[in-house]
Formats: sequence, C-alpha cells, structure tokens
Amino acid sequence: MRSLTKLIPSLLSILFLMSCAKKEVAFQDPLITNRDTTVSPSDNFFYYANGGWFKRNPIPESERSNGIFRTIGDTINNQIKSICEKSSKNTDAVKGSNEQKIGDFYASGMDTITIDKVGLKPLYKDLKAIESIKDIPSLLATIGYLHTIGASPGFSFYVGQDDKISTKHALFLGQGGLGMGNRDYYFNTDAETVTIRNEYVKHLKAMLQLMGQEEITAEKAATNIMKLETELAKNSRKLEALRDPIKNYNKMSITEFNAKTPNVNWNTVLPQLGISKADTVIVGQPEFYIAFNKMVKSYSIEDWKTYLKWDLVNSYAAYLSKDIENQNFKFFSTVMSGVKKQKPRWKKIVEQTDGSLGELIGQVYVKDYLPKGSKEKLLEIGNNIRDVYADHIKKLDWMSDATKKKALFKLSKIVMKVGYPDKWKDLSSVEVARNSYCANVMSANKWGYNYMISKFGKPVNRNEWSMQPQEYNAYYNPSNNEIVVPACNILVPGFEGRMPDDAILYGIIGGSTFGHEITHGFDDQGSQYDAKGNLNNWWTPEDLAKFKVKTKLIVSQFNKFEPLKGKFVNGDATQGENIADLGGIVMGLEAFKRTSQYKNNEKISGLTPDQRFFLAYGYAWMINIKPESLAQQIMVDVHAPAQYRINGPLANLPEFHKAFNIKPGSKMHQADSIRVVIW
Repeated sequence: MRSLTKLIPSLLSILFLMSCAKKEVAFQDPLITNRDTTVSPSDNFFYYANGGWFKRNPIPESERSNGIFRTIGDTINNQIKSICEKSSKNTDAVKGSNEQKIGDFYASGMDTITIDKVGLKPLYKDLKAIESIKDIPSLLATIGYLHTIGASPGFSFYVGQDDKISTKHALFLGQGGLGMGNRDYYFNTDAETVTIRNEYVKHLKAMLQLMGQEEITAEKAATNIMKLETELAKNSRKLEALRDPIKNYNKMSITEFNAKTPNVNWNTVLPQLGISKADTVIVGQPEFYIAFNKMVKSYSIEDWKTYLKWDLVNSYAAYLSKDIENQNFKFFSTVMSGVKKQKPRWKKIVEQTDGSLGELIGQVYVKDYLPKGSKEKLLEIGNNIRDVYADHIKKLDWMSDATKKKALFKLSKIVMKVGYPDKWKDLSSVEVARNSYCANVMSANKWGYNYMISKFGKPVNRNEWSMQPQEYNAYYNPSNNEIVVPACNILVPGFEGRMPDDAILYGIIGGSTFGHEITHGFDDQGSQYDAKGNLNNWWTPEDLAKFKVKTKLIVSQFNKFEPLKGKFVNGDATQGENIADLGGIVMGLEAFKRTSQYKNNEKISGLTPDQRFFLAYGYAWMINIKPESLAQQIMVDVHAPAQYRINGPLANLPEFHKAFNIKPGSKMHQADSIRVVIW
C-alpha cells in the first residue's frame, strides 16, 4: 500500500473548474514554495523538497504527523462533514435509508451527554456473558463469540482467499490478542519501550478501575493481564517473519489441528466464530496455537475473564464515556504516539462515521465531490505506467527469457480498479439509531464480520473493493493480481482549478501510486504469486537467486538508515514497500519521459523536467512526524519513514544524480557498485 500507516483545506480535483474559472489567481507553484533552499539536495533531498512547508506548518498537537496525507485528509473530512451534517439535520429521513443511517450515526457520536449517561451499558450484555464463563469449553465459546462483535481476544481469525487456490475462500487463524499490538513492545529493552511497557500496566489498572474494580483488585488484575499478553507475545513471530507467505501458510485438516491443540476443540469453537461447516484451516503460526493450547489451562478462568473484559472494553473505549475515552487516548495516543491533544469532536466522529459507513458515504462523495473524468484520467495514467513496465521487463539484463515471458504475462493480467466500484455493498442490515454511539459502531462491526463470514463456501467476487473512493490510499492484492486506486488520489494540493503538468502527474499519481502498486506484484512477496493470484513459483532457479541478491541489497541499504538515535529502519520488514517505491519512481520517470513536456525539455518555474519530476515525487511523501510516532512506526509498520521513502530510492537513480548535480561522497550519492536496480 502507498500509505502507510493509508492530509490544508479547500482542495479541488486537478480536473475541476478548469474551464469555469472567472478570475485568474496568481499561482504559487508548491514545488517551489515547499522547498527549503538552506538544505542542499545532495545532503537530504527530503528536507530540501519539503522543509519550507514543514517550517510553515508545524504538526498540530492533535495529530501524529502533518503533510500531504493530512492536508488531503482534512479536505475530505470537511466534505464528509457536510454530508454528515446535512443528513443529521433531516430527522424525518426514512428509517433504513442511507441518509437516516449517516445522520443518526453522526448525531449519536456528537451527543456526548447521552454517551456519558449510558456509560458501559452498551456492553453490559457481553460483559455479563464473560462473567458467566465457568470452564474451558465456555471460555473458548465466549472467545469465539467476542470475535463476532468486534473484539479480538486470544488470536486472530478471518476468511480470505486461499493463497494457493485463489478462486476459493479459506479460514485463516493467526497470532493476536495483544493489547499493544506488536510483540516487540513486550520485550524490547530500549528506554522508550520500557517506559511504554510500564505505562501500559498503569493504563490497564486505570481502565479496570473505570470498569468498576477496586484499586487493589485492579492492580493485581493488570499484572495478570500483562503476564498473559506477554506469553502470547513470546510465541508470536516478529514483523519481518510475517512477510514470508510460504512459512505462514500451514493448511491442515480440523482433525490435525485439534490434535495439535487438544485443549481447544475447533469443532465447537468454529461454530461460535460463525463457521458451521469446515474441513480445513490455514494456520499462520502453529507454534502460537500450541502455546495458546497450554495457556487455556495454565491461566485461571478468572484471569481469562478479566482479560476478556479488558479486551472488549479496549475494543470500544473510543466510543464510550468521556473518562474511558480520555484514558484510552492518554495511553494509545499520548504515551505511544506523542499526540498531546484530542482532535475536535466533529473530526473524530466524521472519521468514525466514514470508517463504519464508508460504503454509504462513498456513494454521496462520488456524486457530489468527484469531478467528471477523474476515473478516466486515473486509468490513462495507470495504463501508461503498465506499458512502460512491460518495456522495462523486456530489456532486463539479469532475467532469462523464460521468466520474462511469465512476468510479462502476469503484468498483462493485472486488473486496474480505479475511482470507485461499479456496485456498492448492501448495508441494509446495519441498525443505526441516535441513542447509542457505541451500539452503532458495534452494529457496523457486526455487519463487517458477518459480511466476511458470508463469503466462506461461495465463489470469490473479484469485483469487490476493499477501499472507499474517499480514502487517500491504494493497494495491490496478490490473490486477485489487482491494484485498486480510489478516486481521491486525483487530488494534488496547490493545483486547485488548474491541470498540473505531467511532471506532477507522473511523479505523484504515476510513480508513488500506480508504479508503486504494480511493483508490489513483483516485490519479495508479490513475486511469489502467479498471474492467477496463486502462491506458485514461476521463476527459474537462476533468476530467483539473482532476484534475491537484489532484494538483499535494498534490505542492506535501508538497515543503515537511523531515523532516531539508536533506532534503525527494519530493512527486512520494509523491503516490500522499498522495492515498490524504487520500482514506482523508475516507472513513473520512464512514463514521464514519453510526454511532450519531457521531450521538449520544457522548464516550469525555472525547473527542468527531471527536477520537477523528482520534486513532485518528494511532494508525494511530504510527511513530518512526531518522534514518538516515528519510533512507533519503526517498530510496527512495514513502510519505512517518509524521509527514506524519498532519499532511499532516489539515491539509486543516475537521472536524479544528474538533475541535482549529486557528487560522489555526498550523502545522497549511491555508488554504482551498490546501486540497486531491480525492475
């Protein structure tokens, strides 16, 4: 994905109002105004390209970061706010209509008086179910049930395409159940992580007290929860180990799985998860379940009950009373991410309404805010990138003709979904009312879970989208061999009411979006899937060996980057995104070279075509992030920090060296002997 962990106001589409402008407004080229010319492009191109904007736009106290994602996100949030407010004012909307659901959901989130008044009541029924657990069978049944309502205790479970039979849906079980998300938070010994770990125990205690426990009881329970989660973490794989699709694909019959976990009868647990008939399951990390099997006996029923109550409340803390919401924010946002202040209430509720009912909001967004022609323009750029990619593959000097043929076939079969889906999902069964914000979120979560479960046993729908048109991000799905680029990716801040030049289009939309996502089909993971989306080796042994040598080079390059003192980028965990970034910028540049702007060597704002292209690519990752959030990203994210998503791949391009006169010995220069050239 582009994202990332996939934002200045009043952005319009690059295609909007071009012919309708009544008044010429002086244009300030963002590629010029964003720069910090006190920084040499040879030293740090990221800050040279974006430092001026960073100086003028400090990170708000309520945000983890600031930059192009936040800028575009704010624009989209304001548009969605208009949709929500208009809907919420119509209290006579037909029950069950899209307008009623959007309006009531938003209104319920803005009604803090009622939220505080009802407190934990929306969870009473489920907390009571947890309290009634008496033995291991009822424990496991309850864990299964909690997954169906939006909690995630003990392990992870989902229905998805079988990696080796992409036409079929399979059951997947993986590691999970960690309150802090990533296993390394439980074991790393650096001062920052130790502090977070200590604060987490305090947070557990505070939350348990808010849930009604006495201080002494809460303190003991917090220690027990931490002990239980630490044991789950101990048997969880590291982030980089989760990137190997072969090692994380362990299909076995239910009988085989039951034999490995004799204390857990999956024939009774799976029905609680909503699966009535299944003969096989794909277990991502078998060692995790062997440990889980022991833990259901080694921890007391009371310890498990406390853990399950915590997990449930933690899952819904942001939608409950002010004291619980504030404590949740204090740990997960302030302690872990360095965010000191909560967002304005409207923005939080807009984002949650969009998160829960995005399929409904997307229909209004496309109709009211997406200019005509956006979908076609995106597809045009995408196809141009694909054409360039094919030419590159044909000219590769390290790949044999046999493998090239299969690579070209896979490339030709990549499906490009752009703009918005042709058919929207049916959310008619989602119940929404104005009197309980938490209940509304849970209703949407239940719908999402049931929608996922309903796929099991049915043919794979390859027309389905997993993003909304108003989501500024994109993705590649190896099982479908497809890329999905939502409509709002057409937005380019600073080019309101005018068409950006091709350097902008191919630096941002071409390189960091289409080129990036297509390359995911040929990164360390995607390259293991064939044209039909099956986990299947299509390489000759010699070509695969050469490819792995090249990927090791990019891992080595990124392992040397030190975003914070003593904290280095995880080159293994981020290699897929790094390969995609490098491939994306190479293909974006090559497609740009075919435009008249490039061929005519047209200068704009005093910049050559190459200079504009590379500055545009720098603009695509204009993200300034708080140190605490940066430390968190290094630990849990498969994307490298934005600075290295720019500086890392650019240092490998001779065209970049020439455009900005990057000399040997400078920080941005990469010697030919260690320069990475893959696709």
